[in-house]
Amino acid sequence: MTRRDLASAVRELPTTAAKIRALAAEGQSRADIARALGIRYQHVRNVLMREEEKKKTAAGTMPAGAAMPGKIPVAPDGSVVLPAVITEALALKGGDVLFVRIHDGEIHLLTRKAVTHRVQALAREFVPQGISLVDELLEDRRREVEAESKHG
Repeated sequence: MTRRDLASAVRELPTTAAKIRALAAEGQSRADIARALGIRYQHVRNVLMREEEKKKTAAGTMPAGAAMPGKIPVAPDGSVVLPAVITEALALKGGDVLFVRIHDGEIHLLTRKAVTHRVQALAREFVPQGISLVDELLEDRRREVEAESKHG
């Protein structure tokens, strides 16, 4: 396919990121996607790398070779120390915050990134496909500025 063909195949998609993902799903290379959309290769790479991270987070996978401990002891003061294999797998550093919830007798620890992905997924359920809230907000703001300038 030519650059023009690639660009026209995804013209109807609402965001550049959506276009990148669609073209990548068709087997197009990052370089071809960047050329077809007239964007930097790094932009394409970042979108596709974030997509991979989302898939890993959603699947709850850990890097190859990372073993999940079977038991973690609770200290006498009630504290729990996460093994290094877990903190490394999740790229946690000292001072990072984990979110905790209890569900059906299970303790769920969530990274900030995991919480962000869950919130975004929830929001996506209420926003119709093809609608950009950012575009709508900008359009509303433009109308307000125009109305303000007319009424002095």
